[in-house]
Amino acid sequence: MIEREQLIEIVVSVGGVFLMLAAMVAVGSSYSAGNGTLSPQGGQMLIGVIVGFILLLTVIGIGLAYTLNDPEDGLETTDDDDDADTQGTF
Repeated sequence: MIEREQLIEIVVSVGGVFLMLAAMVAVGSSYSAGNGTLSPQGGQMLIGVIVGFILLLTVIGIGLAYTLNDPEDGLETTDDDDDADTQGTF
């Protein structure tokens, strides 16, 4: 069974991929030349879509990391102990 957090990550990531595919299809249909190739403006727009996709998934990843991070996982350091640097060592 898939955990809730993992299901949220999958749905959001797949949604981002579908958004990129829709943007690529929109650029391809809007800026296509007569012989089935992209115009120079279409190529620039396609590069913009790819860069936007990379930035979108970066923001999604950071947002999911903060949203799905549970304090009891031990990923945050909230202790003010003197030996806080040695936590997790043997």
